[in-house]
Amino acid sequence: MSNAARTSPASARNREPILQVLRERLSGPCRVLEIASGAGEHAVWFARALPHVLWRPTDRDPTALSSIAAWREAVDLPNLLEPIAVDAADPANWPQEPVDAVVCINMLHVAPWAAAEGLVAGAGGLLPPGGQLYLYGPFLERGRSTAPSNLAFDADLRVRNPAWGLRDLAAVVELASDAGLVLDARLEMPANNLSLVFAKRSMI
Repeated sequence: MSNAARTSPASARNREPILQVLRERLSGPCRVLEIASGAGEHAVWFARALPHVLWRPTDRDPTALSSIAAWREAVDLPNLLEPIAVDAADPANWPQEPVDAVVCINMLHVAPWAAAEGLVAGAGGLLPPGGQLYLYGPFLERGRSTAPSNLAFDADLRVRNPAWGLRDLAAVVELASDAGLVLDARLEMPANNLSLVFAKRSMI
């Protein structure tokens, strides 16, 4: 294994619960574009577990891209495609290859709101009718008590970077609606995280 391959304890903890959601949603042959793949461990795990899915990892960080490439070389999975540089906030420069789903894990709270806007706009423009946008991470929800650990995490993020922080679920849903995406599922996950599945509206 190349020294460029990085590991993340969080990825090891959440990959199996996320896989269970994706397995149900990606049951047939399809293509997935993963935005902000990070170290690449999720891409490897999901591509290995879902051999019928062509998985395209991406990231804006050169160090992350090197890590993904190192993992890909080590596992040699035919359905794990070469990583490419993609900035979530700039959907105009996203790859225009056809995809059936866009996946983004643990990005929205450690990126400026412009990244969320770009992610949703990019997915809305790229996905076909019925295509899916899958988001995973911690969120704030109006009318629901937020776990103390999430409140502490949110405060810590905002100290580290004022542009970061847990996103309000209603704001994300509204953003998605403007891009032609409707919330199809809200699933509670371990450690006070959520899986959100948005579906692209069919053209009338």
